Amino acid sequence: MIAILLFSAFLALLFLGVPIGAALGLAGAVCIALANLDAPWFGLLAVPQNFYAGLGKYPLLAVPMFVLVGSIFDRSGVASRLVNFAVAIVGRGPGMLPLVAIAVAMFLGGISGSGPANAAAVGAVMIAAMKRAGYPPAFSASIVGAAAATDILIPPSVAFIVYSVLVPGASVPALFAAGMVPGVLAGLALMVPAVWLARKHKMGLLEAELPRPPFWRSLRASLWGLAAPVLILGGMRAGWFTPTEAAVVAVFYGLFVGMVVHRTIRVRDLCGILRESGELSAVLLLVISLAGIFAFSLSTLGVIDPVTNAIVHSGLGEYGVLALLIVLLVTVGMFLDGVSIFLIFVPLLLPIMRHYNWDPVWFGVVLTLKVALGQFTPPLAVNLMVSSRIAGIPMEATVRWVGWLLVSMALVMVLVIAFPQLALWLPNVLGY
Repeated sequence: MIAILLFSAFLALLFLGVPIGAALGLAGAVCIALANLDAPWFGLLAVPQNFYAGLGKYPLLAVPMFVLVGSIFDRSGVASRLVNFAVAIVGRGPGMLPLVAIAVAMFLGGISGSGPANAAAVGAVMIAAMKRAGYPPAFSASIVGAAAATDILIPPSVAFIVYSVLVPGASVPALFAAGMVPGVLAGLALMVPAVWLARKHKMGLLEAELPRPPFWRSLRASLWGLAAPVLILGGMRAGWFTPTEAAVVAVFYGLFVGMVVHRTIRVRDLCGILRESGELSAVLLLVISLAGIFAFSLSTLGVIDPVTNAIVHSGLGEYGVLALLIVLLVTVGMFLDGVSIFLIFVPLLLPIMRHYNWDPVWFGVVLTLKVALGQFTPPLAVNLMVSSRIAGIPMEATVRWVGWLLVSMALVMVLVIAFPQLALWLPNVLGY
């Protein structure tokens, strides 16, 4: 009864417009008190303890740093320089700018770890450029929103960091390595329908008339941006620093590029950058800490075991259960960001993972792919919200185009489920 009340209270608070972190914490605290009616105040002592325990984890130190990295590189002009370099490589013509948008979003995924932030950075540059070339704004917004979803797969990924905190046996380096191949495959899969749709519907006819940037000049201008993922991921692989330390290194590297090399960030801009990233980091970490109360109530109220038994004894079998989880998480992904989904559902899914002996690293990649799909699935897709706002269109206008992109990324998820080595090969080679 209390278990039903827990989820009912959480959903009711969400529908009332309560922020997700507060809804998680309040629902958990109320149910903990009700479960200890003889001494409710004693039971509520678990609330501050679990609030602190939710934050007191070393890998979470990387979260505000990678958020700050995203803000710095967004202001530094790296995205526009990468776009010019990509256009210099592939040239002009129908379908080339969508391909460039996806490639740049994938590359920026190797610098920051937030899908909506990636959509904002790429959309600010690419949507206007695609409009000048003759692409419909709805198509441009669909491409940018879908491409930004690769961000939570390609390391560094905030979602992977949170997953590693929740799941024993899934280290951050192993998850980062495991996300690389599926993330690249997802980006390549998005390119196919993007180019095909552009040419089929004769979009971008003005693109061939625009000048092609000089290759060597574009390469020189983009070198500092191209070196960022090499520094972050290569430094971790070489053992120079941990993922948390890599985030700090990336912050100072981004400041050097923005303030010294490109000179697009001035000292007076730092206050706004720090405030913006500090607000976003505070929201993320507050949600994580309040979700710790919710997770504690799940375990102490005996919710997890009945849910696990109901699913594993449903007669669906291993792949039937996976299909059920796909439907569940893609649906939830339309409404919530990846970090919130992991905090709510991973404690419930861990026993199912152990029952079927699924590899925790592979399972993390599959879950992240499901969340990535939800991030650009209408009607409430967080990435599409950002790109549609930049394009100045209602989100409903993207439905015509985004379906093809969803199918292409869903095929990648099916491949990762059918062939787990797509995710596990690189961590095994690197010895994680």
